[in-house]
Amino acid sequence: MPLNIVLIEPEIPNNTGNIGRLALATGSKLHLVKPFGFEIDNKRLKRAGLDYWQHLEVIYYDSINDFFVKNSEAKMVFLSSHGKQSHWDINFSDDMFVVFGKESVGLPKPLIEKHKDQLFKIPMYSEHIRSLNLANAVSIIIYEGLRQLR
Repeated sequence: MPLNIVLIEPEIPNNTGNIGRLALATGSKLHLVKPFGFEIDNKRLKRAGLDYWQHLEVIYYDSINDFFVKNSEAKMVFLSSHGKQSHWDINFSDDMFVVFGKESVGLPKPLIEKHKDQLFKIPMYSEHIRSLNLANAVSIIIYEGLRQLR
């Protein structure tokens, strides 16, 4: 699998379903870190892509700590509107973990502080918007990674 998509405490089932569909389409693994803001069998999640869920490789974690313990050796980058580096500067590699925060607040502040050198953002060219929709942001990053890796 070329990339690993990590969602820390996702809140919106439609986003997670769409990201699951994207993961399947791109051959990526999906890593979901609890707690979730929804049940995995939620109807909106199904409508957004759960009919593909049986074909998708999804790994579940009970907490952020659980995720980092199990993936302590993995190469990771973190996406946040607080990043100073552009996503164009990510040097993607096979099996890289691309980590995204929850829709309402993004990545936890301690995670941002700890991984400043691996923190990237998608440039936005209007001062009237704080962030992109999570599913859109994941799509931008994963396809840029695939472009670099091909």
